[in-house]
Amino acid sequence: MPDRTSPLSGIFLALAAFGLFATHDVAVKMLGGTYSVFQIVFFSVLLTFPLVVIMLLRDNEVGTLFPRHPWWTALRTISAVITGLSAFYAFSVLPLAQVYTIIFAAPLIITLLSIPILGEKVGLHRGAAVIIGLAGVLIVLRPGGVQFELGHGAALLTAFFGALASVIVRKIGREERAAVLMLYPMVANFAVMGCLLPFVYKPMPLGDLGLWAMMAALAFLASLALIQAYRRTEAVLVAPMQYSQILWAALYGFVFFEESIDLGTALGAGVIISSGLYIVFREGRGQSRTTPVLRTRSRAETGTSPRIAPMLTDAERDISPSEPD
Repeated sequence: MPDRTSPLSGIFLALAAFGLFATHDVAVKMLGGTYSVFQIVFFSVLLTFPLVVIMLLRDNEVGTLFPRHPWWTALRTISAVITGLSAFYAFSVLPLAQVYTIIFAAPLIITLLSIPILGEKVGLHRGAAVIIGLAGVLIVLRPGGVQFELGHGAALLTAFFGALASVIVRKIGREERAAVLMLYPMVANFAVMGCLLPFVYKPMPLGDLGLWAMMAALAFLASLALIQAYRRTEAVLVAPMQYSQILWAALYGFVFFEESIDLGTALGAGVIISSGLYIVFREGRGQSRTTPVLRTRSRAETGTSPRIAPMLTDAERDISPSEPD
């Protein structure tokens, strides 16, 4: 269980982790100006894979790599591949703050998907929070007010399929090996992008290859920091730290890409973040039987970086010792 005596250390570790993830996304955007999203994803997986193998060396569970739930695993793997492609493309073509704002709708979608997949009952309070949060997405997109681009659709796909992958992990995570949960999306990404790579490949100078290596290192370090955060601090305190990425997006967008946050994005972000926080804290108070949002330990599943939850013990995944599973 988390060390309840040092919550601040866990919070600072979570803030550091999401800062590293935001820096990772800046590299994605920089590479996206030159390279196809297929090439970016392929080399991200290629350079991250050895680091994930190092993480899996601590997995002492005896078994094979055959999934115990093949159909759910297949659906999750497909979802992760779509999420990775969509997220990397969205970061390549849209302002950083806009992408984060739309992706922040994922907890709302997790809440909705938990009804058919986990048998969760969503009451009036969380249902209203979901509706308000989705209205925030419409504020950002402003139908009829701004041109809806492919990047906006990609960000929405990231939120939906990232949420779907997270809910599936909540359903099967205790029964599947960590190796299965972590390796299948990465291997699928490697295979799919590898098949497409010959059609889009561009030679990479050493500086750009260094960006890819930096991305792999940042994702790995961020994952380690998040693991430690969840070991030191309760999930209800760690989960909201993901929203700090909007601050990094504002800073990085201004410094590197001359981006600014327009009023619609700022207002929509406020609505979406408020709704997400309400759901997180309501789950933390025991108002949810399965706490699907609180148990989503990682960022959206992209199949290009280590996933947090499989590396935590059962006790560390729990919200409290008495909470029903």
